[in-house]
Amino acid sequence: MRLATIRTATGHRAVRVDATGAVETGQADVRALLERPDWAEHAAAAAGPSHALESLDYAPLVPSPEKIICVGLNYRDHVLEMGNQLPDHPTVFAKFAPALVGAHDDIVLPRASTAIDWEVELTVVIGRSVRHATPEQAQAAIAGYTVLNDVSVRDFQRRTSQFLQGKTFERTTPLGPWLVTPDELPDGGWEVSTVLDGETMQRSSTKELVFSPVDLVVYLSGIVTLNPGDVIATGTPGGVGHARKPPRYLTDGAELVTRIEGVGECRNTCRLEAAP
Repeated sequence: MRLATIRTATGHRAVRVDATGAVETGQADVRALLERPDWAEHAAAAAGPSHALESLDYAPLVPSPEKIICVGLNYRDHVLEMGNQLPDHPTVFAKFAPALVGAHDDIVLPRASTAIDWEVELTVVIGRSVRHATPEQAQAAIAGYTVLNDVSVRDFQRRTSQFLQGKTFERTTPLGPWLVTPDELPDGGWEVSTVLDGETMQRSSTKELVFSPVDLVVYLSGIVTLNPGDVIATGTPGGVGHARKPPRYLTDGAELVTRIEGVGECRNTCRLEAAP
C-alpha cells in the first residue's frame, strides 16, 4: 500500500495511492492517519473522494512530524569518502518541519551560501509508538519507507561540530512522494541514487548501511519515544558534491532526482532564495 499527503483546494488530505487514482482516507494528512491504531485496515478500506494521479499535488509526506531525526555517516562508502572511520554508534541530528517541501516542489537555495549539497536518503516513517524497542518491536513500529533529500548547506554545517544549522534551512528538504508499506518491498538491498541535471552523482545500495532501519529504531527508541508520523532519515551514500575534487554544489535552476528502488523518487528544481 502507498499513502500520501496531497494538497487540495480545501487543504491537505491523506490518500491511498492506487494504480488508477488516489482515494481520500478521511484524515488531513499521513501523520493523522498513522495515529489511528487501525491505520492500515482503515486506509485499505477507504472509499472517499478520488483524485486522478496526474493531478496530484504532493505535500511533504508528513507535513508536521513531531520529530525529524537524521542519521549521518551511515553508508560505508560515504564514511570513507569523507575520510572518517566507521562509527560505533549512530551520528544523530535533527531537522525542523519548516525545512520540508513536497516531492515535486522547488528546493530553495539560501542566499547565505554557495556550498549547497544533495543527499538522497531512505527514510523510515513510524506507525506506532515505541520505547526501548526490541528488534521485533522496532520492525513492527515501521509503517513504511519514503525518500528524503537531505539538502545540506555545507559551510554552515561545518562552522561547528554540530550539524543542525547546515541541515534545516527553510524549504530545502523534499520528503515523499508517498509512504510504501514494507510488504510492498523485496528483501535485500535497494538501489539508492541521485541524478543532477541528467548526470548520476550517487548510486549505491542500502546493503551499504552501517546501521539498518531496525537498528536505528532500536537505538533511537532508547533515547526518546518514537511516535506515529515520526521520520527517520537513515543517511546518504557516497557521491555527495562536497567530497568531489573540486567540490560541486547546487545552483539556481538545477534539476535533482533522488530515488530509492521500489519506494519512489523526488523530482525537484533548485531556485535561489528571493531577495529580502
